[in-house]
Amino acid sequence: MNLKITLKDIGRRYNNEWIFRHIDYTFESGKSYAILGHNGSGKSTFLKILSSSLTPSAGELIYTNGDDILSIDQIYQELSLAAPYIELIEEFTLAELIDFHFKFKKYLPGFNKDNVVDLLGLRQALDKEIRYFSSGMRQRVKLVLACCSASTLVLLDEPTSNLDSEGEAWYLNLVHLTRLKTRIFVVCSNQEKEYGFCDKTISILDFKSQRI
Repeated sequence: MNLKITLKDIGRRYNNEWIFRHIDYTFESGKSYAILGHNGSGKSTFLKILSSSLTPSAGELIYTNGDDILSIDQIYQELSLAAPYIELIEEFTLAELIDFHFKFKKYLPGFNKDNVVDLLGLRQALDKEIRYFSSGMRQRVKLVLACCSASTLVLLDEPTSNLDSEGEAWYLNLVHLTRLKTRIFVVCSNQEKEYGFCDKTISILDFKSQRI
């Protein structure tokens, strides 16, 4: 798929305050983008709009594959998301969670359950319920499920939250292994170590709030 996402005068407001406004931008396959801004600046809100889980207050969002316009249902099948506000099913073991996830998503070419488990480094925890995982282990699981799914659009919000320095290096290696030329990677961050590999940066502060 040759995915392109076109934003035309996109804005989002809460009550009378614009979180961001007048965003015109195009995201293209084969490139990685960093959405920058301090905590509370609207990065996560922007990511939710990009994934169509939140409707913009103004403007138009268009997904295309070549000359074909894609519906929201179609783009939903093409995206993966890892974010602090995404919950894992705590009653599942790691093995059950992986099996459940990949009933709905195909594996990225070259990946299967065994090498996903090896990449996680959690083979000894396969039969352990997610409720007993540390915050760092949960974050690794979220990231590997998002990056190792055959999704054209990969959205990562604060990807190294709850990761130590070893986990941060693990995250960058995961991105290196899965950032294919057929994909769009979008990283929301205020830490350069999370997005140093990105081709483009977009500062939410450039589109900050104006009152009506």
